[in-house]
Amino acid sequence: MRTYLLKRFGQSLLVLWAAYTVSFLLLSALPGDAVNNRIQNPEAQLTPAQAQVLIEYYGLDRPLWEQYVTSLSAAVRGDLGYSLTDGRTVTELVGGALPSTLALTAAALLLGLVFSAVIGIVANYAPWTWLRESVGSTPALFGAIPTFVVGILLLQFFSFGFHVIPASDDGSFVALLGPAIALGMLIAAPLAQVFTTSIRATRGQPFAHVLSARGADEVYKFRRGILRNSSMPVLTLLGLACGELIAGAVVTEAVFARPGLGQLTVGAVSTQDLPVLQGVVLVAALAYVSVNFVVDLAYPFIDPRVLVDGRTQRATGRRVRRRVVTGHLVDRENPARPNLRVPRRLPAEVSMP
Repeated sequence: MRTYLLKRFGQSLLVLWAAYTVSFLLLSALPGDAVNNRIQNPEAQLTPAQAQVLIEYYGLDRPLWEQYVTSLSAAVRGDLGYSLTDGRTVTELVGGALPSTLALTAAALLLGLVFSAVIGIVANYAPWTWLRESVGSTPALFGAIPTFVVGILLLQFFSFGFHVIPASDDGSFVALLGPAIALGMLIAAPLAQVFTTSIRATRGQPFAHVLSARGADEVYKFRRGILRNSSMPVLTLLGLACGELIAGAVVTEAVFARPGLGQLTVGAVSTQDLPVLQGVVLVAALAYVSVNFVVDLAYPFIDPRVLVDGRTQRATGRRVRRRVVTGHLVDRENPARPNLRVPRRLPAEVSMP
């Protein structure tokens, strides 16, 4: 278990480093320079001394590799620099917008899991064929509709039509429902598709037939075996879906006029505020890595076989093959005493063609 945790933690650090490096190189390759644009802006009214301080602080007078090393070491210490348009620290700006986005993504994740669970269960256990087929086709419908279209439809019907949710964020829980539903449908589509297929495949496995032969009903089989074996693919996809949650929050917050990382990103892109963009990318990567690390921690509790590495599996296979070749199957209670003799060669009448 310790080796498994250390390996996953090292992979998480590697992903964070790769995300920071790629974003730094891409943002550095963008045309234009936000610092020089601010210096040359007459409304900024910067003196030559202040302009030189900005150039030296952001390292624009040094080679690119020195800028990268300096910014990476500062990011490790928690210093993400200052905003070029606001003047405040990036940590302060991102920290102020993060709680709203976290509340939205958490609510959307919960709704997405509920949607996918209901769709997967109904599509496999509904007593009517027409209901199973119609519910089973909803994941494709959820995935085909863009998030901003869902948000606009929710605003049109529930805000302007029935006046159930406010058209813009007012800090209430009701105002969170609209963007959470729009964002939850985004991740519910792949999760429901995988969960439905996984349940259908698990129901056909031998252990499910054995439970049926012993008289177990569908509820018992689902609770004791099918749910656990069907959740592994969903967990794997859940870690990937968190990236879609963060990306979809940008559009959803813009549609519902909700403050958060989405509006902060839109403003930073329009003004070429590269330090803020770098901070948003780093926070998004950190959230993505954290969720996937938690998913990796949940794997051993669902299927302990993930703790067995390839070398152990190969060694176990060699021992089993060696015992079969020598003609003995070992008794588990007394390994020193063989309890069954296996013929070296099958009789002709039962040999395979």
